[in-house]
Amino acid sequence: MTDLCREYGISRKTGHKLWGRYQALGPAGLEDQPRAPKRIPHRTTPEAEAAILQLRGQHPTWGPKKLKEILETELGHVFPAASTVGAVLRRNGFVSQRPQRRRYVSRPTGLRDAAAANEVWCADYKGQFRLGNGSYCYPLTITDQHSRFLLACEGMAAISEEQALEVFEDVFRKCGLPTVMRTDNGVPFVTVGLAGLSKLNVYWMLLGIEHERSRPAHPQDNGRHERMHRTLKLETTRPARENLLQQQERFDSFVELFNGKRPHEALGLKPPASVYQSSSRFYPSRIPEPAYPLHDDVLYVSRKGFLRVPGRGSRYLSVALANQPVGIREEEDGRWLVSFMHLDLGHIEKSKNPGLVPLPPPPRGN
Repeated sequence: MTDLCREYGISRKTGHKLWGRYQALGPAGLEDQPRAPKRIPHRTTPEAEAAILQLRGQHPTWGPKKLKEILETELGHVFPAASTVGAVLRRNGFVSQRPQRRRYVSRPTGLRDAAAANEVWCADYKGQFRLGNGSYCYPLTITDQHSRFLLACEGMAAISEEQALEVFEDVFRKCGLPTVMRTDNGVPFVTVGLAGLSKLNVYWMLLGIEHERSRPAHPQDNGRHERMHRTLKLETTRPARENLLQQQERFDSFVELFNGKRPHEALGLKPPASVYQSSSRFYPSRIPEPAYPLHDDVLYVSRKGFLRVPGRGSRYLSVALANQPVGIREEEDGRWLVSFMHLDLGHIEKSKNPGLVPLPPPPRGN
C-alpha cells in the first residue's frame, strides 16, 4: 500500500479508502462518488412545500417574498428564505426564467414625491378591454402615491366626465381631500381647450386641490400607478367577466385583497391599508365660490361657456367654466386680463376682436 500510494502520489488514507470502495462496490467504487450529504437537516419539508404551492395557486401573480410573508403570518412559524420559496416554485413549474432587460435609469420629472398619505393622489384609466359579452370596460383607478392604497377602481362602459365626477365625489366624501391630484394629459383630465381646462380639474381647483400633470408620452412619471395597473390586469381581466356588473364584482374583490392582505415590497411587505389613513381635509358640505379681491369685476360664464363683457360683447372661454365666476382686471396697456381663481386665462384686447387671446397653458412637468 505504501509503495502504491507513493507511485500514484496519494496519501495512505486515500489509498485505503479506494481499496475499501473496491472491495464493497467493485470497479464502480473507483469512480467519483456523489458528495451530497445523505441527510440534510434544513431541507424544506413536504408540508411546507405543499403550503407554498397551494397559496401560489390561489394567487398566481404573487412572488416568493409575498408568499413567505403571508404564510408566516397565517401559520405562525418561520418559512424558508424567499430564495428557497422561489426555488420551490421553479422546481414545480410555476415560474419560468424571464429574459434580462436593460435597466431603466430614472431621471427627475419636476413632479413632487409624496412624503405622507394624501399629499399626492394619482388617477388614470387603465387600458380598455373587451368583456365576455363583447362590450368594452374602461376602469377608472385612483391611488394614494405614498401608501399605494387603491382608493377606487370603477369599471365604466365609456370614458365619461360625468361618471368620473361622481366617482371622485364619492371618494372625497369617504377619504377626504388630497393636496395634489396627478394625472396624464388625456381626456377627461385635460382637454385641448382654454388652458387645458376640463370640468374635472375645475372641480378640483374649487376644492383647493392642485392638478399636477405628467409629461406627455412619459408614463414613468406615474410609475407607481402604472405598476398597480399591471397587477390589476393580471388578476382581474384574464379572463374578463361576462358583463360590466360581474367585472365590477371582480374589481371590488381585487381592491379588498390589494389593500388589506397583499404584501407590498415598497412598504416593507406591509399591506397598503396598514399605512394609509384618511385625509384631515374633509369634503365640504358646500363647494366654495372663488374670491377675487384684487380684480375690478367678477363676471359669470354662461352655461355654454361664453363670457359677456359690458361694452365689449361676448367671448367664448370654455364650457368647463360654465356657471363659474371669473375675474377681469384692466392692465396698464388697456387690455383686460381674465382669470379663474389663481389661473390667468388670457386677454381681452382693446380692439373689437371677438375672441380671447389665451395665455400659454400651465407647464406639464419638466
